[in-house]
Amino acid sequence: MTFSAGTSGGARSSAVIQHRINRNLGRRDYFTLALAALGGALEFYDFVIFVFFISVLGKLFFPPGIPEWIRQAQTFGIFAAGYLIRPIGGIVLAHFGDLFGRKKMFALSVLLMSVPTLALGLLPTYQTIGVFAPLLLLLMRLLQGAAVGGEVPGAWVFVSEHVPARRVGLACGILTGGLTAGILLGSLVATWINTMFDTTQVLTFAWRLPFIVGGLFGIVAMYLRRWLEETPVFNELKGRKALASGAPIKSVLREHRGAVALSMVLTWMLSATIIVIILMMPTLMQKVFGIAPRLALLGSSVATVCLTIGCALAGILSDRYGPRTVIQLGATILCVSYIALYHQLMIGASVATWLSLYALSGFMVGTIGAIPLLMVTAFPAAVRFSGISFSYNVAYAAFGGLTPILISLAIPITPYAPIVYVIGVCAIAAVAVSFVRGKPVLT
Repeated sequence: MTFSAGTSGGARSSAVIQHRINRNLGRRDYFTLALAALGGALEFYDFVIFVFFISVLGKLFFPPGIPEWIRQAQTFGIFAAGYLIRPIGGIVLAHFGDLFGRKKMFALSVLLMSVPTLALGLLPTYQTIGVFAPLLLLLMRLLQGAAVGGEVPGAWVFVSEHVPARRVGLACGILTGGLTAGILLGSLVATWINTMFDTTQVLTFAWRLPFIVGGLFGIVAMYLRRWLEETPVFNELKGRKALASGAPIKSVLREHRGAVALSMVLTWMLSATIIVIILMMPTLMQKVFGIAPRLALLGSSVATVCLTIGCALAGILSDRYGPRTVIQLGATILCVSYIALYHQLMIGASVATWLSLYALSGFMVGTIGAIPLLMVTAFPAAVRFSGISFSYNVAYAAFGGLTPILISLAIPITPYAPIVYVIGVCAIAAVAVSFVRGKPVLT
């Protein structure tokens, strides 16, 4: 099974295709990539900052007399709602992106994220408006989820259709690294807030600052995106009157089921490795191995920095050697490094030893930087946004929600559950990409 960008409105000019393949990166490409990565980082910051203040939000937005486990469950439920709504938001934004332009939806997704994030920082608490407080909190979280559902696929499509075809891996890898940098930014801001202010100050006003700042910066990012141009690929489709007719998602599900299946498997690998190794590992290190919270969070921060670098490198290598090779080799090294990390934690190795292995594991999680190249070339231009958005968001909602539950249920049975899960997912992804022949080229 070979995936390549197809055409749905007649043969494309070979001269146009050749120009997209052969031209070099220009100043405008770097400008586009920089703004896309910056906006993506800020949008991911807005989305994840919620989780770093879950305990605070639970105390402020729910009745003070309820049991703690109910309060925690309700707050995590609101956090999870942002993931569950992602497919709906992503499909809607992608629908209009395929019909009316990538740029409009690319700017709209930032606005849809910035406004509710800013509103979160200004919301009245339960003490002020009672039961309406958690309802408003839920509404803002749903809006955030809808926005991020369109941002990631939209960003991949936008940059891939701007840069030279032989540099799509580089562009998508850098962009993916920018998205992961948003996670690191959220962690650093949360750490700074809890360092600068005491518990009373955080509960009184300081918890609002990360949301307000994130919302304001997001609005600035939206303003900056107005300087971006529509993608040449979309303009050409529009000029040839080759845009999708009707609902693009119908064409995706009817004619591109193989591409959907591949994209979902790759999204499973992307979500599983980030959730288990980057997001869950600090908690596992504390509960399973008795690592001090400060050291566990330090390890996570170092691993996230390495992840950002790894994404960019994986994108560069996928342009040169093909994403199949990068994903299969990277997944293998990732599994070996993660096993080594787990083993060193089991035997109580020194901080320097396990920290270096955690950094290596985070760097190898960056293998996911090669995934977008396969996804953007798996669908023809006319339905590319809808195809990626549907596959990515449905898979992320399912696997992103199930992964923490499965790991939590399996750890009492075996402490090696995270290793088994990561190895299993990486093996499935490696087999899936073996059906891709050659180096995919976006045209």
